[in-house]
Amino acid sequence: MDLIATIEDLIRFRTETGNAAEIAKATQYIKDKFAHIPAQVEIFQRDASPVVFLRNADTLDFDVLVLGHIDVVPATDEMFEPRIDNGKMFGRGTLDMKSFAAVALNSMEYVITHKLPLKFGVVLSTDEEKGSKSTESFLAAYPEIKARIVLDNDVGGDITKIVSKCKNPVFVKLIAEGKEAHGSTPWDGVDANELLMQAWQNIRRIYPYFSAELPMPNDKWIDTVHFAKIEGGQVSNIISNYAEALLDFRLTEDSTVENLQKNLQKCLPTGVSYKIVSASTPVVMDEDNPDILDYKRFAENIMERKIEFEHIGGATDSRAFAVKGSTVIMHSGTGEGMHASGEYVELESVKQIADIQIKFLKHLAAKK
Repeated sequence: MDLIATIEDLIRFRTETGNAAEIAKATQYIKDKFAHIPAQVEIFQRDASPVVFLRNADTLDFDVLVLGHIDVVPATDEMFEPRIDNGKMFGRGTLDMKSFAAVALNSMEYVITHKLPLKFGVVLSTDEEKGSKSTESFLAAYPEIKARIVLDNDVGGDITKIVSKCKNPVFVKLIAEGKEAHGSTPWDGVDANELLMQAWQNIRRIYPYFSAELPMPNDKWIDTVHFAKIEGGQVSNIISNYAEALLDFRLTEDSTVENLQKNLQKCLPTGVSYKIVSASTPVVMDEDNPDILDYKRFAENIMERKIEFEHIGGATDSRAFAVKGSTVIMHSGTGEGMHASGEYVELESVKQIADIQIKFLKHLAAKK
């Protein structure tokens, strides 16, 4: 497989989350890639966007499973025409994460054409950027799916780091209910906006505010929250009787949703309630795990340098397999501009990830 050409082809599909026509073209492109290679390719679709499911055997019990996605955040037309300059490929999805979806397809082709004795699969979702409902639907349809090892390239952006911990994303809606009144007589009403701000201030006493304009904490592996969305009021001269906010908490493995709920109860004044919109689980891997150390050794040999472990605040779809006991290896290529106008990936890092992945798969096959 021509890895770079495959990446360029995938970038040209305008697979912004929800763009069903372009997503259909992209999934068909992937299916056609394996028209003459004996892989089982299913375009799964039930209640959400499609999922591309490839495997080299009729099984749901995998030795290795690669997870990823091919949807992207919105961008200008120019960003869907890949451009290579000084060893970097620019374009929407180069880093997040079509380059590494192509790596997964390359690994599938290698496993099949070289007849590696591994049960190998690839799962590519198409709505990861808006909550991965397609993955949830897919896993619900195949509850017995499992893998001893999961390769996750949708993390970080630095090939010199292997991620060993991801936080638990918990989204909470605050709801403030007041009493409507004319803006000139606030004593006749109860301002829902004020109630919401009181709750906000109380929450900040437990979960401090951080920004680029403030000193960075000494320890970044802490619980955080940002106020993702705030709405309240309709017109300027009416006391708001309703306001709401969406909060994005990121919890470490030492925290629990139950403890978060206790904290929220202490922070909310009368008239304010909350609802857990979604919660997950942190992904925490043992850095002494033998499979992870083997992978790390191959990566260091190929890159001719030491690789470090790091912790990130972002979430990963591999959490669904981590809770089943899978060893999750989270490692990505190098680039910048994820979700931004200057998104790029260093092509050498993509080639190295592809090489590392194949060397690791050959090693696992030899052990069977």
